[in-house]
Amino acid sequence: MLWRTLLHSLLSRFGPRLGHYDVARTRFITLPTDQDILRHMNNGVYLSIMDIARFDMLQRTGIWAIFLAKGWYPVVVSETISFRKSLTLGQRFTVESRILGFDEKAVYVEQRFVRTDADGVPEVYAQGFIRGRFLKRGGGVVTIEELTDAVGAVPVSVTVPHWLLEWSTDVAMPATRAAAPSVWE
Repeated sequence: MLWRTLLHSLLSRFGPRLGHYDVARTRFITLPTDQDILRHMNNGVYLSIMDIARFDMLQRTGIWAIFLAKGWYPVVVSETISFRKSLTLGQRFTVESRILGFDEKAVYVEQRFVRTDADGVPEVYAQGFIRGRFLKRGGGVVTIEELTDAVGAVPVSVTVPHWLLEWSTDVAMPATRAAAPSVWE
């Protein structure tokens, strides 16, 4: 994964520039190291590839440069993925990444693993969603107000689906360890 990350970091610098809320399309090919014992891409690899594609999106939209200048960095709070079809060795695919919107604390990103068949028809193989926050290198959390002030106005079309907001609440970890009794005790 390290070499793939470094390669895409380099490619992102020269890829086409995007608007902050455009769909970023990042191309990949399944490698031997992506495979599990059933000879398809391991489910954990999808999450790692989603990380690379999000970085590509941040780089090509110019948001990464804003973050670097301000000393901010993104972290994933929660993520989920659903699978329709398996990716196998040597298959080319594209990860489509887009910012869905914000709640009072975090940003939501949708990412789709898409393959195009011989007739040029795209098909979604897997779809994932992440909820992310932004931290300050000097300590503290970047507020959504600070974030939107830095990257510009949010288009009206950028909204988080209601079900995703509910999911976010349902999967949230308690704020403290004491507040989370073990279900195994």
